[in-house]
Amino acid sequence: MTSPASGSVSFQRVALKHASDASQCWHAGIAAPIGAQAGLISIIVPVFNEAALIKSCLTNLRQHAPGAEIVVVDGGSTDGTPRLAADLCDQLITTVCHRAAQMNTGARVAHGDVLWFLHVDVEIPPQCSREIIRRLNDPRVAGGYFRIRLPRDRFIYRLVDDVAHYTGWLLRIRCGDHGLFCRRAVFDKLGGFPDVPLMEDVDFFRAMHRGGRVCVIADRILPSVRRYESIGPARLTFAYGVIAGLYALGVSRRVLCSLYDRLCNRRRN
Repeated sequence: MTSPASGSVSFQRVALKHASDASQCWHAGIAAPIGAQAGLISIIVPVFNEAALIKSCLTNLRQHAPGAEIVVVDGGSTDGTPRLAADLCDQLITTVCHRAAQMNTGARVAHGDVLWFLHVDVEIPPQCSREIIRRLNDPRVAGGYFRIRLPRDRFIYRLVDDVAHYTGWLLRIRCGDHGLFCRRAVFDKLGGFPDVPLMEDVDFFRAMHRGGRVCVIADRILPSVRRYESIGPARLTFAYGVIAGLYALGVSRRVLCSLYDRLCNRRRN
């Protein structure tokens, strides 16, 4: 079900530079360039029972990505998340509770030439949407991601920020909390996020390289530490590292899901 959000902030559609060449560029294996006045950025935010975070998330997006279209894709929340989001987004969609399906649904209804996928529990830095457009001015770039910084000063979080960044670079692994973005043409060509129960974002990140270069933006996205604090930062960091390494080695998704369920569930008192 699709409904425009009542009272939502309007967005402006801006034409792609060299738009007439977009199709030819893609079929030649080169991503179409985006000009100084970029194509509209559509931000897709999948949510489920995020009443505590949704207003602060969307307010942050409005402040630091002015002019972007915001598409919230709800997975059937029962805590009032859609009601809280309605006046702060441009489109509010309801679909099944499955992150890949939610992101693909959001992409289908979005109007932008650039798709930016964000988790609800992150804060984006100022001027980041301009930096996305600047990077996509290079016709060789298919998409990219941001560095992250967990907003706490504990050593374990600095370890996650830096060591995990370079490990991920070596293994060609980036997850959704890095704020993956890409050209719509690339997204459509790749068929969107795969319908898998785990690491659909990593699969898509790796596939993006088939569409062109994948760039990294040094400005830091700030993801929430709520899951680290709930599970335990050392335990969760270890679990993520094990799962990422086994994924890179080609271990089956069934095994990865089993490990995730065992290692990444909330601790019981």
